[in-house]
Amino acid sequence: MIDDLYSTKILALAANLPRLGRLTAPDGVAEKTAKLCGSRIRVEVVLADGVVADYAQEVSACALGQASAAILATHVVGATPAEIELARDAFRAMLKENGPAPQGRFSDLIMLEPVRDFPARHASTLLAFEAAVDACRAASLTSRTRRAGAA
Repeated sequence: MIDDLYSTKILALAANLPRLGRLTAPDGVAEKTAKLCGSRIRVEVVLADGVVADYAQEVSACALGQASAAILATHVVGATPAEIELARDAFRAMLKENGPAPQGRFSDLIMLEPVRDFPARHASTLLAFEAAVDACRAASLTSRTRRAGAA
């Protein structure tokens, strides 16, 4: 069972985190920490025309949190904030409620389905998506504030 949790695919994702670092001028930033294990992630996004145009992350997490962050970062550019939120909700339901895996651009999250059997790992595995949703919300607020100031 533990071999399924730390499969070769998951370890490969964790070892090859894309979009590491920071953006020059992010529209939204969010940081999240998993209280149980101390995993942390910082996410920065740029929104343009209602989709994520750029994305960066700093990840200090276990292999499961890193794998989740890798899947997110691989597919996030071009996603709408609503798509990210739906993926987060489906991902959470897959882990906590035995729901189906997320569909669409984030369907690779199926690889993390074995985490379902390890509730202590849920928070760190969901961390990247939680932060991305918050960063997109912050970016939307920043965008509305800019438009209101220009009017």
